[in-house]
Amino acid sequence: MRFGAWIPSYAYPGLDYARARKGTDTFAKLANEHDIDLWVIDHLLHAPGLYGMPWLEPMTVLTHAAAVAPDVKMVGTGILVLPLRDPVVLAKEVATMDYLTGGRYQFGIGPGWYGPEFVATGSHISERGQRTDELLEAVRLLLTTPNATFAGKFYSFSDVTIEPRPPKMPNVWVAGGSRIPDGAFDNDVPVLAKSVLERIVGADWWLSRCSGTQEWVRRTGRRFRTGRLNAASPLPGSGTATSPISSTPTIPSRRARSSTSTSNRRWAPTAATPTSSRATSSARSMKSLRDFATFKTQAVSTSCSARRATILPSSICSTT
Repeated sequence: MRFGAWIPSYAYPGLDYARARKGTDTFAKLANEHDIDLWVIDHLLHAPGLYGMPWLEPMTVLTHAAAVAPDVKMVGTGILVLPLRDPVVLAKEVATMDYLTGGRYQFGIGPGWYGPEFVATGSHISERGQRTDELLEAVRLLLTTPNATFAGKFYSFSDVTIEPRPPKMPNVWVAGGSRIPDGAFDNDVPVLAKSVLERIVGADWWLSRCSGTQEWVRRTGRRFRTGRLNAASPLPGSGTATSPISSTPTIPSRRARSSTSTSNRRWAPTAATPTSSRATSSARSMKSLRDFATFKTQAVSTSCSARRATILPSSICSTT
């Protein structure tokens, strides 16, 4: 079992250099001391509702965090809003991140949900699904093939070679799942679209959403497993077709965790910030990380299952 934390890279009103450094540098160093992996959240603009504030640019934050936390096993984007980016530039960024982190970078992506961000970058929210699929295909091609040529509906390039290309394609983590709509700008619905399921099935790992319900996560997991079996391919990150969710995925309280997990399983964060931590301050995030580091040294058991993320207090997450 591994544990990870979202870096509290909030762009607070009145943010100053010291506070920005504490939220990233100090937080990452503390996580490194306690072997807690690091993830970042992406929002180009101030998105209301679920998030409630903007965030610092995620790839830059993660580059710095990875440098000051050299011992954590994974550093990842949870998530990058893919349709806001150019595929060639993004491929270069991913390749650079992979080398600078020694192969620790986890390429977590999703389609986004906040309409004004798409308008600001020259697209429209109605195109987000198609753009996400196209971009992911294009980036994979660029990171694995020299003299790459791509012709899609939204993106095209010819004879492009990204150098250096990673020794292997970084793990792709795709976010998705049923979600409770949140606010006037939220275009999500409480059902899982077929196109989203197909995107998840084609990824290495799935990042479940914490903004739905436990039953919705179970429902998505069942559809996900069926999709992988129908595709005659192994589940993400494994060599056998096993369920991504257990039959009892609810996380017990901290008091109820008493036995030690001895499995060597991998983990994922969810693709959204828990409601309880929307407006948490850097100081509270640091305290939560210290408290959790203490808790992490104790015997832990959880009914959380393989490859499904769960939320612990103040942006701490775990998956068996």
